[in-house]
Amino acid sequence: MKTALRVFPDVLIIVVRPVTELVAEQRYERQSGFFSIQTQGARMKPSWDIFCSVVDNYGDAGVTWRLARQLVAEHDVQVRLWIDDLAAFVRLCPDADPCASQQLREGVSVCRWPADWVSTTVPDVVIEAFACRLPTPYTESMLQRSPRPLWLNLEYLSAEDWVSGCHGLPSPQMNGLKKFFFFPGFADTTGGLLRERNLIIQRQAFQQDKALQQAFLQELNVEPLAGARLISVFAYENPRLGSWLDALASDSRPNHLLVPEGRILSDVQRWLGGEGELHAGMVQIRGALTVQVLPFIRQERYDQLLWSCDFNVVRGEDSFVRAQWAGRPMLWHIYQQEEDAHLPKLDAFLALYLAGHVPEAAQAVNRFWQSWNTGCDLSESWQALTGHWAQLEKHAERWCQQQATQTDLATALVQFYGNSL
Repeated sequence: MKTALRVFPDVLIIVVRPVTELVAEQRYERQSGFFSIQTQGARMKPSWDIFCSVVDNYGDAGVTWRLARQLVAEHDVQVRLWIDDLAAFVRLCPDADPCASQQLREGVSVCRWPADWVSTTVPDVVIEAFACRLPTPYTESMLQRSPRPLWLNLEYLSAEDWVSGCHGLPSPQMNGLKKFFFFPGFADTTGGLLRERNLIIQRQAFQQDKALQQAFLQELNVEPLAGARLISVFAYENPRLGSWLDALASDSRPNHLLVPEGRILSDVQRWLGGEGELHAGMVQIRGALTVQVLPFIRQERYDQLLWSCDFNVVRGEDSFVRAQWAGRPMLWHIYQQEEDAHLPKLDAFLALYLAGHVPEAAQAVNRFWQSWNTGCDLSESWQALTGHWAQLEKHAERWCQQQATQTDLATALVQFYGNSL
């Protein structure tokens, strides 16, 4: 029997046995940093780079990390996630090494975005997340690649009308490259929302399994009173938070507030009084309100937290989208911008979200959201909101199912790339 050996000039086939537990033929392209397990003769996977600059908080890193994992898991592509703040990334992925220049996590090659750029192979697709600027040497390498890569500027999520008209538009660059605007959104004329393939099925199964919910809460040492309203709060600072906590504490129904470590804790601490800072594991009781501080948990467990609660206060973009997939009543604390530029964005989403809602309930939702995001007293608007709870629950599930009919963001990106070939 004769054995034929096929040689590929740019690919080295390595059989790795002594170094790792994997026994497989592995392809390792040292220059590009891509690492994947493939059988010999398998087709080359499309290669993607995602660049993320962490400005503040964890929203940008959270969105790009979810996107990278979904592209790998569901679309069989190779992904490098370039991130300039690995300390922030470790909060999302505790197994990660904050000092590593490159590491493989859940199939994604997570790379430190260095201040002094080192030459690397340019992939098939380049995503510039949230208008971060690509390194100049990298764009110069993009010019030299043949064929040139698809360059996408992944924008922030918005429900404003103009988004549909700008989604997918080209933006010719001075250096001869062409960049395309890619807008997530809530209409089929946008790029859609991040949603894993079986997310809604998994969420519904979790919410229908009371034993599973109880086991999850017990892992977090959460033991709510019988009949208590369970509320998660992941928000920015709010000077009027105390007025809402007052209403919860004087409620006829017990309320259990779950607060992951974050920026809102300082306002909770101010309302509780006492000395010392709040930290994970602390539980304080005031009247009908139990306040419990949770550790910062990884994304999959945060999803389950949202699924377990009766009401979710969320912020930014990543937790905002995940709360919608939870199918539960919610409040969005939008990121504040100068000259109140964020308020039209809030109004645009509310106009979409409340369409088809019972008018009185829609008015109560609008009032509470506006009060929260403009620094107004929250007690009366919260009490009005709770009077429409059954309608809020039905509407949250209906909105979730409506959005789930749209093409998800990762799939839309892959389709856009396919159409560009």
